[in-house]
Amino acid sequence: MFYLRSINYLKMKKLLILSALVLGLNLTSNAQSILNKVGTAAAAATGFDANSLTSSILGKLTPALSLTPAQKPTVTTIIKDFLVQKATIMATQKTNPAAYTSKFGKLYAGLKSKLGTALTVAQLAKFTSLKPAAPSASNVLSQLFF
Repeated sequence: MFYLRSINYLKMKKLLILSALVLGLNLTSNAQSILNKVGTAAAAATGFDANSLTSSILGKLTPALSLTPAQKPTVTTIIKDFLVQKATIMATQKTNPAAYTSKFGKLYAGLKSKLGTALTVAQLAKFTSLKPAAPSASNVLSQLFF
């Protein structure tokens, strides 16, 4: 009888751990969804259209970096995520330039790190060389560097 109780206890323990794991994964995916919605809302509020900018930026990067069809979806996701995150800090650009510069530096470092996993070494070097000398409304790539 004691043996049966210990088997049931182990089954219940495994079930409890599995339930906690499933709940944790569900909460994590919901949190990511909420963050994306907040970033998109912030982008819309500032007149910063991440979707359209992503499309324009990819239009320039694809031929400049000779992106393969396999690289395009990954690079698109990386660029869009970067732009959504940038939109959340844009308000500080005018109110607290030092904070914006610091936060943007971290975002840009993350962008380069993520692109480093999707691009070849030569493509990443070419990407870095595409940085304009100064921010420019006529060069959409400025959105990635400034």
